[in-house]
Amino acid sequence: MNWPYELQIGWRYTRAGRATRRNGFISFISGVSMLGISLGVAALIIVLSVMNGFQKEVRDRMLSVVSHVEVYAAGGQALPDWRATATQARENPQVLGAAPFIATQALVARGDEMRGAMIRGISPEDEPEVTPLARQLKDTVLTRLVPGEWGIVLGGELARMLGVQTGDKVTLVSPGGQMTPAGVVPRLKQMTVVGSFDAGHYEYDSALALMHIDDAAKLFRVEGPTGVQLRLSDVHQAPRVAQELSRGLSGDLLISDWTRTNRNWFAAVQLEKRMMFIILTLIVAVAAFNLVSTLVMTVTDKRADIAILRTLGASPGSIMGVFMVQGAVSGIIGTATGLGLGLLVAFNIDVIVPFLERLFNASFLPGSIYLISRMPSDPQAADIVPIGLISLVLAFLATIYPSWRASRVQPAEALRYE
Repeated sequence: MNWPYELQIGWRYTRAGRATRRNGFISFISGVSMLGISLGVAALIIVLSVMNGFQKEVRDRMLSVVSHVEVYAAGGQALPDWRATATQARENPQVLGAAPFIATQALVARGDEMRGAMIRGISPEDEPEVTPLARQLKDTVLTRLVPGEWGIVLGGELARMLGVQTGDKVTLVSPGGQMTPAGVVPRLKQMTVVGSFDAGHYEYDSALALMHIDDAAKLFRVEGPTGVQLRLSDVHQAPRVAQELSRGLSGDLLISDWTRTNRNWFAAVQLEKRMMFIILTLIVAVAAFNLVSTLVMTVTDKRADIAILRTLGASPGSIMGVFMVQGAVSGIIGTATGLGLGLLVAFNIDVIVPFLERLFNASFLPGSIYLISRMPSDPQAADIVPIGLISLVLAFLATIYPSWRASRVQPAEALRYE
């Protein structure tokens, strides 16, 4: 018996089931198995695409505020010559921009409201070379940071929590105090809010403030910039570039890249992604192995047909092929449907989720918890191709035992009671 006949009979068995009530039930079970595979594959694609999008969105918004690599002096001291350090760093072909900075923790207060914040002293002229946020604010807010005028730019959420607007006064409380007869007294400085920014990343919008680097040096009593920020042509090369700079730069310097600064967060996302892949793959496996029960019932129902085919000369291998085709077709249809459904949702999730939020009057991603406020999606072939292959392999494996059992049916035994 040639393969085209096996394919034809297997396909006929796949779509058969309207003649009798028993056959209809078998067809129903087969449809449920295909639906289970489809939903499992679609869920895998949607979940992994959302996790990829979430990671990419947070990373991009994070890198709009922070630099790719930071070079700073040990012990929080001022760099002897930050321009010489920046010139040395620029010798690396990956380094595109450099800017000095001073960073420290402080309290920002207005009335009874007091919030902890990361205070970053920047150079308004050099900062746009290293962060996209500074490039956006270059001709507006950053021009208001004039040395000696003690202006400060607050993150949008931080300004809202303090209840301040442009032109209002806030008090900056430095952690390093000064010794007096009454003991250590923290240094206080009244600052003028000259603007605010919204980076779209809650952590920075609620806990970051910018001021002129000269004012920061005076307030925190350092002789100059404590570090240099670097922008790279390829953000993914940051760890390698940091290692090269650690060997090439002179002086007692510490070097950190953005992957190390946020290592715990990215490691947690990768772990969650792996666990979700395993859990949802088990769902696909359960749906795929439902094909075993479907094929076993089909073999039992088609014992007379198997016996007739055997008496006509069909070999056990041909019989096995017929039922493997039936199971494989169910797996292929289920996988293809799941891929289509999953990609359809993944590519349109930015429309689907807002619709559901309006429908149920709820916010699925509060910015204060999830760092971003919209559902991102980033389908990647590196995830989709393995999902499709795993689903097909599981469906194929599920057909082996029932098909082998069909090939062992003896014609005489099958026709005895027919």
